[in-house]
Amino acid sequence: MPIHGSLFNDYRENVSQDPFSLQNKKLLKIQMGYGPVWAKTGSMVAYQGDIRFENKGSGGLGKMFKSAMTGEGVDMMQATGHGELFVADDGADVQVVYLENDMISVNGNNVLAFSSSIEWDIHRIQARGAAMTGGLYNVSLRGTGYVAVTTKGDPVALDVASAPTFGDAQAVVLWTAGVSMDVRIDTGGIRSMVRGGTGETFQMAFGGQGYVLVQPSESVKAGGGQQAGKSGTGLGDIFG
Repeated sequence: MPIHGSLFNDYRENVSQDPFSLQNKKLLKIQMGYGPVWAKTGSMVAYQGDIRFENKGSGGLGKMFKSAMTGEGVDMMQATGHGELFVADDGADVQVVYLENDMISVNGNNVLAFSSSIEWDIHRIQARGAAMTGGLYNVSLRGTGYVAVTTKGDPVALDVASAPTFGDAQAVVLWTAGVSMDVRIDTGGIRSMVRGGTGETFQMAFGGQGYVLVQPSESVKAGGGQQAGKSGTGLGDIFG
């Protein structure tokens, strides 16, 4: 019997041949004909063709050592082969950017996929206030190629050169090259502390030239460790 309804027309696969393209807001389509790609471990939801996956952990001995020492990082797998790969992360929105000999610094939880031409590393953020929290770490992505990150909802890109800019550690997704970051500690005053505090003790302060991308959510996955920014136990676990 024929199937009635618009399901298979409304959600038909898009025909884009771009290396990275959005199938919809929450699903990324990657054309494997442009070469291998890195994708978050477990992010594959479907593929067509002949594609192989290799679990790279945190990406080599150097990155694995950093991950073990700092508790930060992101587990990545390398996809190789031919065809079309579809990746997603727990229904989060997907944002695609193209870097041209440029760099962004990304919360490890928000990294979804990137071209193999992009160099990546776990790095310590040089911020004066970070010493009070035991250190801050992020994932740097540098070079020329495509990068896909996830956000919980539609983000806002803030121009840090236009005004003093601050963000909640759990809501900041990434920032671009030329942006400096420091940690601001705001207790809300003695009266606020007596009443239990504001929950906004540690804030990320941005300056320089460029953009900060902030998502409209402070929630994280279980085990993500970003609760530390709220509880005041330290920011060393907010990226991971």
